[in-house]
Amino acid sequence: MSEVKRGVIVNYRMGRHTQDPRQCIIEFEGVESRSEAAQLIGKEVIWKHPETGKVIRGKVVDTHGNNGAVRVRFERGLPGQALGTEVTLK
Repeated sequence: MSEVKRGVIVNYRMGRHTQDPRQCIIEFEGVESRSEAAQLIGKEVIWKHPETGKVIRGKVVDTHGNNGAVRVRFERGLPGQALGTEVTLK
């Protein structure tokens, strides 16, 4: 069975004039380098709303930067309240 990791949603994927609520930058605990983050590509990420329990699933699609952050594409756009909250990696 795979280890469950916890991460924090840092921000949406952003451009100069746009932001994409379906894609988020996430930092996972214990992941400190780009090579460690690359091993997470393809794994499932789950965000659960703290009050209603609504679940939105996503998938790690790429690394972001050199310090272990990853880019996750969710099936639906995440609300603004999701920024700074926890996600789990399965």
